[in-house]
Amino acid sequence: MGQDQTKQQIEKGLQLYQSNQTEKALHVWMKVLEKSADLVGRFRVLGCLVTAHSEMGRYKEMLKFAVVQIDTARELEDADFLLESYLNLARSNEKLCEFHKTVSYCKTCLGLPGTRAGAQLGGQVSLSMGNAFLGLSLFQKALESFEKALRYAHNNDDAMLECRVCCSLGSFYAQVKESMKIALQHGDRPLQALCLLCFADIHRSRGDLETAFPRYDSAMSIMTEIGNRLGQVQVLLGVAKCWIARKALDKALDAIEKAQDLAEEVGNKLSQLKLHCLSESIYRSKGLQRELRAHVVRFHECVEETELYCGLCGESIGERNSRLQALPCSHIFHLRCLQNNGTRSCPNCRRSSMKPGFV
Repeated sequence: MGQDQTKQQIEKGLQLYQSNQTEKALHVWMKVLEKSADLVGRFRVLGCLVTAHSEMGRYKEMLKFAVVQIDTARELEDADFLLESYLNLARSNEKLCEFHKTVSYCKTCLGLPGTRAGAQLGGQVSLSMGNAFLGLSLFQKALESFEKALRYAHNNDDAMLECRVCCSLGSFYAQVKESMKIALQHGDRPLQALCLLCFADIHRSRGDLETAFPRYDSAMSIMTEIGNRLGQVQVLLGVAKCWIARKALDKALDAIEKAQDLAEEVGNKLSQLKLHCLSESIYRSKGLQRELRAHVVRFHECVEETELYCGLCGESIGERNSRLQALPCSHIFHLRCLQNNGTRSCPNCRRSSMKPGFV
């Protein structure tokens, strides 16, 4: 079966599928897989089969075709096809409640820079990751992923993606509310504080600052009571973002200063990085160059203190949007550096790198 005939048969299957003749459509597409030697055509028909089985609830079959699609994408050696196939693999595992695998495959998608399809599929990757985090009850990470997906939807005028994200946010809100109810029944103060923080972040992301502030206050009260200083930092970070949204920059800086003191007390570098970034944006908008330079310097000092450097080129990881590779020995390098080095063992400890993982 040639390229033109393959394309015609795929289109025929789509027409049958859209007219609710699902089994006939599947039969046509399976014939294409059996007879076509056109790799691009095979990739496309595998995508159709993945989508059809997903909509029919046949998730094991969906996963089977997603795995075959990955192999086809690798034969094509095309980053766009690889991104699409890894997303289908992530979705398949999400449907089968293999949430850790879903997160891993989504991270692989996000580690494929420079793809033409990235702008269109990035939101769907974030949505799938958010659903997986929600399945794992990692509420804060789920919310962050849903917010990213929503930004993709708004930036690309993707109404369908926006609808799907809103459905997931509805489920997220219900699960957080249920967690809060259980926490109250059992007197679980740490869980109550976390739920209140998540509620506050939801209201802030929706622009409902009047509701967000009291939720942050309640979360801060419990975080202070139980002595969770890192939790207090997260609350103050949210409060600062609320004040920024209201253009009350001095109040935002006051919250950031309190958060910075707490973050330095506990030695949490990631929180310090976030706070210095926020301070930079405020002082830049206020035109205060001396304060701006101080936070830029402190930001880079924090980056150095995290000791996240490529063991080959010595460049700080994160300064550029680069693909990373973690070896079994836990050392991390730029993928390009490892490829240029041409070794199959870790340059630092010389352990074998036969089974790397992507970051």
